[in-house]
Amino acid sequence: MAADGKARGEDPLLQVLRMVAPGTELHEALEHILRARTGALLVVGDSQEVLSLVNGGFRIDAVMHPSALYELAKMDGAIVLSSDAQRILYANTQLVPDPMIPSLETGTRHRTAERVARQTGTLVIAISQRRNVITLYRGDLKYVVQDIGVLLAKANQALSTLDKYRAVLDQALNNLSAVEFEDLATLFDVTTCIQRAQMVARIGGEIERHVAELGDEGRLVRMQLEELMVDAKDEGPMIVRDYLVKTGDPEDAGKVWEALMNLDADELLDHGLMARLLGYGGTGTASLDLSVTPRGYRVVRKIPRVPMPVIENLVSVFHHLPAILNASIEELDDVEGIGEVRARAIKQGLNRLREQVLLDRHL
Repeated sequence: MAADGKARGEDPLLQVLRMVAPGTELHEALEHILRARTGALLVVGDSQEVLSLVNGGFRIDAVMHPSALYELAKMDGAIVLSSDAQRILYANTQLVPDPMIPSLETGTRHRTAERVARQTGTLVIAISQRRNVITLYRGDLKYVVQDIGVLLAKANQALSTLDKYRAVLDQALNNLSAVEFEDLATLFDVTTCIQRAQMVARIGGEIERHVAELGDEGRLVRMQLEELMVDAKDEGPMIVRDYLVKTGDPEDAGKVWEALMNLDADELLDHGLMARLLGYGGTGTASLDLSVTPRGYRVVRKIPRVPMPVIENLVSVFHHLPAILNASIEELDDVEGIGEVRARAIKQGLNRLREQVLLDRHL
């Protein structure tokens, strides 16, 4: 699972949380150990680097079962599991990480866990005997597992916030679409929408972490998140692609969107900074009044049954949205991948969208 997550570029924290979430056998075992207050140190990894740190103990090499893991945790040493947490490899073993690796932990178990995680990049789980807390380590990552009730309360609060921000984003997007159809869009309209889309994306990411940690307990939260995030994930990147100065290439737009995601809360309020990331010079208020024209990716994408390769061809021929809006059916038909039927559908779809957004704007 971890390997697949890396291939997809998934957040390492999400990978870790899914491995120990409710509904998994590993979570059940951790709950048994937590309730028994025995404490434990578990390493989820069987690479040669991990095994080289194992000293003494018993080689088990048996299928992992929650009850078996709980019984083995009664012994003092560490337990080593396979990378997929499906087998118990060693029990009652001592781990000998590099003592020169810095650690701010005070307890022996947690200090060992942090050093092993940093040295090997493997998931290490430390369960405190006295504090009754589960702490996850992986590389430089440290995360304290939260109570299910607390998590559900946080997730529901975040969903309420997301609902409000989604409504604000929809209003900003509708305004942007209206001025785009009238060819009156300004840089301020664009950066405002990007700012709103960023807030929605960040809150959605926070809820996604809650859902990963809740596991089977987070089904209803997941359903509400999916409903609130319908189409919202793509809006921000598509706006960036529409207005990026030098290119509309999806890879370049993706890099700018990631740079925007890395802005802190104060920087996200700086419209001038966002404009610079899009490639526009100047930072003053006057520069935000600059008239800008979209390439048309976002608006044309709203037309049903028009695949992205066709939209790419459309933009490469007409270059910007006003030209697409003014193109005749015959001109649209000449674009590769667009026949007469699709040309009429695009023309009619754009007209309907224009009528709808202008109507919504004045309601």
